[in-house]
Formats: sequence, structure tokens, C-alpha cells
Amino acid sequence: MKKIALFSLICLLVVSLNQSFACTTFLISGKYTADGRSLLFKNRDTKNMQNSLAFFNDGFYKYIGLVSGAEDWAEKIWGGYNEVGFAIINSAAYNNNTGDTSNIKDQEGVIMKLALQTCETLEDFEKLLDNISKPSGLDANFGVIDAYGGAAFYETGNYRFIKVDANDPKITPNGILVRTNYSFSGEFEGGYGYCRYNTAISTLNNAAIDNSIYPPFLINNISRNLYHSLTKTDLMTNIPAKRDIPEFRFFIDYIPRFKTSSAILIVGAKDKDHVKEAMMWTVLGFPLTSVAIPTWVSAGEKLPKVVTMNEDYISPLCNAALTFKKECFPITNDNGSDYINLSVVVNQQNNGYLQLLQPIENEIFKKYNSLMSQIEKGKKSEKDIKSFYTWIDQYLLKTYKEQFNIVLY
Repeated sequence: MKKIALFSLICLLVVSLNQSFACTTFLISGKYTADGRSLLFKNRDTKNMQNSLAFFNDGFYKYIGLVSGAEDWAEKIWGGYNEVGFAIINSAAYNNNTGDTSNIKDQEGVIMKLALQTCETLEDFEKLLDNISKPSGLDANFGVIDAYGGAAFYETGNYRFIKVDANDPKITPNGILVRTNYSFSGEFEGGYGYCRYNTAISTLNNAAIDNSIYPPFLINNISRNLYHSLTKTDLMTNIPAKRDIPEFRFFIDYIPRFKTSSAILIVGAKDKDHVKEAMMWTVLGFPLTSVAIPTWVSAGEKLPKVVTMNEDYISPLCNAALTFKKECFPITNDNGSDYINLSVVVNQQNNGYLQLLQPIENEIFKKYNSLMSQIEKGKKSEKDIKSFYTWIDQYLLKTYKEQFNIVLY
């Protein structure tokens, strides 16, 4: 009973604590997916709202990474994968260095960049963690997959790490691991994100039972999940009647949050002979007001224009999503960011942003499915992915102008 009471207290206290650096992440071992490909997901919560994708060729391996829209954007990576099928994401943990007074902190983005530059396997990443100088400046859960079937979280502090293997049935019977902002091996009282953890693990376990583990479902039901595991509130029930009549809902400790700036879902390689088929879905800006875009390292350095930054460190799709987001959170004084105007997200008129953007995203998924089926049969190649990128840019430029009167670029 004491643990239950403590859990409830922590969920309530987290409302006012540490709103800036909190993420919801999960991984699923390829041994438990229909196509044998591991999955790695991150819902990024940060103060850096401008996010973009970038292609890098500055290490031993080429890679695509999620970056912040800032002058030092190339120095840190917040999730991505490389040409040999190694992929990595993180969530801040906050409870791995209890009592540690080290001044070195916030090195997660630096380490993930180094890992993408140099690692091929989970073992390579473990050697990297062993060999970096200590204290490492790390307090995180790193989710890692590779093209050899490896899938694990590494609960990492300044001086040590603990591997949590998704392929160990004693740890998880269905290959699913979720991490928010605490490590299971750390002090329970020191972490955050317990409510989001419960929402995510329940959703994923049910999806496994229903055989719904595939990208469209995961993006919609994790990054856009509007269920609160503590209060049992589901914002998708009793939705507002009309878009132009504001209806506000309390919006704390849902998986998508005011500070959510992007989401990525990496679909790993089935094995080392299929690394070119590994890819990444990215939702930039705010999941409730954006669409998912696919990218492949194998297609080369020219990514879709809608997800790459301009000279002002801004990507078109992210900027559009943040423009829409302003209508979702119109209260700018007091604690206005704690309240979402649900009417502009979903409503009975079916013209909320989430409802208007869904058909656009569905068309991208439809084209993707057709392309991937041909790639897997050997009938399409990298040049066809580049043509797909061109279609994505043209399609979004046209639809955003027609439906929202927004010129992306």
C-alpha cells in the first residue's frame, strides 16, 4: 500500500517538476514482431521546439539523426540510426546518479552522436560506455538496436551502466521495454514519468495481444495517445462539438505534452543482409499537429526538404506544426501551457488538426507500403526512394497550401 501511495504522490508532484527534459521511449525486439525487424521509439520532450533531420558523413559510418534547431545543431544527436543498422535513442533518467556531486552533465546527445559514428552492434556500444572518461556526464536510459537481433536499454549513470535485454524472456515475455524518466535500477523516488510509463506499457501490451505492432498504429497510439493512466481520463471520449467553441482540458502527464517537440520510430534491419531496408519515421514539431515522414540512410544525403533545416535552423514541417500548436495552447499567461484547447485538435465536426492531418499522413503511409513491398522484392532501389522524397515534398506543399493556406517553403 505504501508503494501505491508513493506512486500516486509522485504522479501528482511531477506536474510542477522538471517539465523540460522528459521523454517517453520504447523498444520491441525483432524476435516478437511480424517481420522480424526491431522497433525503437522516442517521443522527445525538450525546451528546443525547432527540430529537424540531418544526414551525417562525419564518422566511420553514415547516419541520419534528429537535431535541435540551433547553431550547435551538429554537435549532438537526439536519436537516429546508421548505415550498418545500429540505432539509438535516449530518455533522461534523473535517478542514476543519486548523491553524486559531479559537475559534468547532459552529455547524452554527444554520446549518441559518437555511437552512431562508430558503433555497429550492442557490444560496440557497451565498449564505448566502458571506455569513455568518468564521470561521463550521463544520466539516461539508452535504447539500442542493431542488425544482429540485439535490442536493449542501457540504464546509465556517471560511472556504470546496466543492460536490460529485450530478448531475455525473464525480463519481458513479449520483447517490449518502455522507459520514461527513471531507470528501474535507480532510486524510485528520484525519477519522473511514472504515469506516462503506465500508459505506454499498457498500450503496447494490448497491441501485442491484438497483433497491432506496426508503424501507423504505434505513431498514432503512442505519440498521440490522449489517455491518462492515473486519472483514467481519455480525451478522445466526449470530444468537443465544434471547432470554433473552445473547450479546455487539463494537459499534464499525457505522453504528448506541451514540451513535445518531435517523435521518431526507427524500423530496424531484419538481419545484416537487409540493412538497406532499415528506416526511420519522424514527426516534427508536435505530434497532434504534424505528420510522419519516412527516411532511409541508404538513399543518401538528400532528405525530404520538409524535414531539413534552412539557414535559420528551421524545418518547414516543424514550423507548420508549431504554428498549428499555438491554437492548441492559446493561453500564454499563468500556467496556460497546462491546458489544451481540445476543440482545435479533435471535434465532432471532424475538422480538428489531428483529423485533418490524418488523411494526409495515411496517403504517405499508403505510398510507403507500396514502395517497401517492391524494395523487399528487389524491384525498387535507392533512386526510387529519392523519387518518393520528391513526391512527399510536392504533396505536402500542395495539401498544406490548399487545406491550411500555409506555404511550407
